[in-house]
Amino acid sequence: MATAYGPDTRDHHGPATGAEGYPPAKHLLPAALRAPFEARAWRELAYVLLSLPISVVLFCFAVTMVSLGLGMLITFLGVPILAAGLVMCRGFGAVERGRARGLLRLDVADPAPVRGQGGLMSWVGAVLKSGVSWRHLLYAVLHMPWATFAFTVAVTFWAYGWAAFTYPLWRWVFPAYAGVDGIQLYGDRTHQVYLDSPFEMAVTSAFGLALVLVTPWIIRGLVSVDRVMVLGLLGPSRLATRVSELESDRGVVVDTAAADLRRIERDLHDGAQARLVALAMDLGLAKEKLTDDPEAAARMVDEAHGEVKVALQELRDLARGIHPAVLTDRGLDAALSAIASRCTVPVTVTVDLVDRPAQAIEGIAYFTVSELLQNVSKHARATRASVDVWRAADRLMLQVTDDGRGGAGVATGSGLAGLTERLDAVDGVLVVDSPAGGPTTVTAELPWRG
Repeated sequence: MATAYGPDTRDHHGPATGAEGYPPAKHLLPAALRAPFEARAWRELAYVLLSLPISVVLFCFAVTMVSLGLGMLITFLGVPILAAGLVMCRGFGAVERGRARGLLRLDVADPAPVRGQGGLMSWVGAVLKSGVSWRHLLYAVLHMPWATFAFTVAVTFWAYGWAAFTYPLWRWVFPAYAGVDGIQLYGDRTHQVYLDSPFEMAVTSAFGLALVLVTPWIIRGLVSVDRVMVLGLLGPSRLATRVSELESDRGVVVDTAAADLRRIERDLHDGAQARLVALAMDLGLAKEKLTDDPEAAARMVDEAHGEVKVALQELRDLARGIHPAVLTDRGLDAALSAIASRCTVPVTVTVDLVDRPAQAIEGIAYFTVSELLQNVSKHARATRASVDVWRAADRLMLQVTDDGRGGAGVATGSGLAGLTERLDAVDGVLVVDSPAGGPTTVTAELPWRG
């Protein structure tokens, strides 16, 4: 169902711009030619070169400590030795996370530290029961063969590529010091083949250039495996990450509820309560004048009647801000249409829902659209807006679009940061596409939970 609200429903679309609002960066050379000279290529090469010595040390230490600990399990010393080896592996893991952060620009969160109940044996038991510790040990064992392979491939391609590419510059070494005309491709008792003619040197240099250009992409593919290993084995587990997210979301929900309670208390104290106090005083004065000056008392009662109407309207607005009755009775279609009718620009509302989501999700959807339309009224300088609501699988989708000036974002305020936190608390997502000059499209995704 689509409904238009406002005095003017003509199409007023602003000029469209790029998705990011800024022109893409321009380079003189394409990415394939720039890759060997970019800082990223050299950082990734440094990562691969450092991986071999570090992984060898880590592998030897891990195998030695685990073998020693398992071998001495028949005595009491085996358990603390094994725990100490796992702790040292976690220390190496911190170094590896720092190396990945610095060279690969891969930001991996530190796993939760080991916490015992008190005492050395409790701490040792916590280390041995920690899945994070054993994943660090697995990384120490698996990374060494991979680092050896990656080191060999990277050094071979890099060295042969640059050597062949620059061959015309250093070919003079062979006749001057080796007594041959150039690089020998083939040789036996009867004949030898050397790369010494201008054509052969040009072909060799071209082949080297091809290797130089392709080597950064090969190394990039190699370090992608390192990225997976660091993320999967050295970071926090998915369960721990999810627990941390839920704790953060719970804090957001508590803070939001407290802020809503403070807002309701402030609105009651400064609005309806103050008006009712003044009304009581006016009625008291009217009561005193009722016998002496009936006409003045009647005027005061009439004014008090007007104040009662204003107070009732304030209470209705306050109740609507808590949870509108139209949302409970008639659902999102009618509730969003009511919001759209109060917007300062014409708004088209389209709600394509067969069933109703859970009440909590429905309420969040209502207040999300309400705040987005308030932003349109206050900040967008738009001439028209639209609201679309539909269901996609087990998700409730909301989209608010306006033809205003654009430039909105989570980091720029307008209540979008708080709105993002509220949606994130229920596993929702808020995506803002607002290039400079407009139009602005804000898409919210919520779980259905019907």
